Amino acid sequence: MAAEHDADSGGPESGFEITAHFVTVVTAAAYERDAPTLRRIVRRLHPADLADLLEQLPDEALRRLVALVGPELPAEVLPELESGCREVVVSLLPADFVGRALAELDTDDAALVAGHLDEARLEEALAAADADTRHAVEQGLAAGDETAGRLMQRELVAAPEFWTVGDAIDHMRAAESQLPDVFFEIFVVDPAYRPIGSVPLSTLLRSGRDTPLSAIMRPPQAIITATMDQEEVAYLFRKYHLASAAVVDDAGRITGMMTVDDIVDIVQVESEEDLLRLSGVGQSEGAVTFASAVRARAPWLGLNVLTGLASATIIALFGASIEQIVALAVLMPIVASLGGNAGTQALAVAVRALAARDLTPSTATRHILRELFTGMINGVIMACLLATVAQIWFGSAGLSLAVGLSVAITLSLAGLVGILVPLTLRRFGADPAVSSSVFVTFATDFIGFLAFLGLATAILL
Repeated sequence: MAAEHDADSGGPESGFEITAHFVTVVTAAAYERDAPTLRRIVRRLHPADLADLLEQLPDEALRRLVALVGPELPAEVLPELESGCREVVVSLLPADFVGRALAELDTDDAALVAGHLDEARLEEALAAADADTRHAVEQGLAAGDETAGRLMQRELVAAPEFWTVGDAIDHMRAAESQLPDVFFEIFVVDPAYRPIGSVPLSTLLRSGRDTPLSAIMRPPQAIITATMDQEEVAYLFRKYHLASAAVVDDAGRITGMMTVDDIVDIVQVESEEDLLRLSGVGQSEGAVTFASAVRARAPWLGLNVLTGLASATIIALFGASIEQIVALAVLMPIVASLGGNAGTQALAVAVRALAARDLTPSTATRHILRELFTGMINGVIMACLLATVAQIWFGSAGLSLAVGLSVAITLSLAGLVGILVPLTLRRFGADPAVSSSVFVTFATDFIGFLAFLGLATAILL
């Protein structure tokens, strides 16, 4: 439902779409310094919806809104913001407010927000926070980017194996203020605080108070180390259908937990990164300046120039053939385009399979043969179609034969190239999502031009 509300209505309820009209209303209120209206809007909106609104405001309107009602923003809105907008908002908020907000957030969200503060602002914010918050944030920032240690939540419920269900419930009731906002299981630990099992809350609630935790716990399905990459964490959650998992330090002691809501964010971020890298962009355009966007794209475009020149040499070799048979110049781009599309299709499937761990050394042969045979069948189909078109258009059986054979060869090899390039790059330690497309495009163009012009020259001249 659309948020077609005026300023007096206070804005849409949670889950409503932030429309252009509503953004205009809020922008006008910010420029008019209408603090009462802005306060009503802030109070009415869910933090996620409020974050969407802030991201859509013009820069000056955003700055005025934060200046007027910034300290009244809910702490939960800060981790919901896109990174570029979050940097702006946090830079405008008073340091003591940021410190209090960090204390209200889960430790993983607090580390996320603190990571966008410069050193001076971070010191001011942590000075305004309590000791536990300072310690948790400093630990999170000390961990590597995109690792479980940076993303994990340090609030959790742990219990010794000799406790009963009643002991665990009484403990959670007594420690209510220290409990995570959302959790799905309690972790059973040994005397060294190493996880030896877990008890889902659904199992805990169905069991009698005198039942030992050791009798109903299940062994750890996955142990995540603090240094594990977030993509590996997401893979384990998907593989074992986890709702949460313990995170341990180098000594195997439990230090935090990851929950499925964190994984949803990770999967989205990793998918966006792979998509952008596959296009040679590198990162979200909303989070970069034009200068960094140029730096991210220019090297790959430069490499495209070199590969394009290599493909052009093939065309130059057959320049005399093209001068004698103008139809070659008409059909040549079609052959190259079909090969490029086929290669890109195979590449997308291969990169996705590598990310999902479906394409492994043990399954590589099966995947390669599948792409090869898929390319061959599609090649035959497209060859018959294009050969028929060429015959009707130009009335030359030889030209039809040349274009048909070249399409069949190009599409067959394009499928093979589309999977072999990312596999080769992965073998040498490179990220297939970053550079595969350049090499696949070059290979399919090279093969297409060589096959078509070579066959046409051999058959027609």
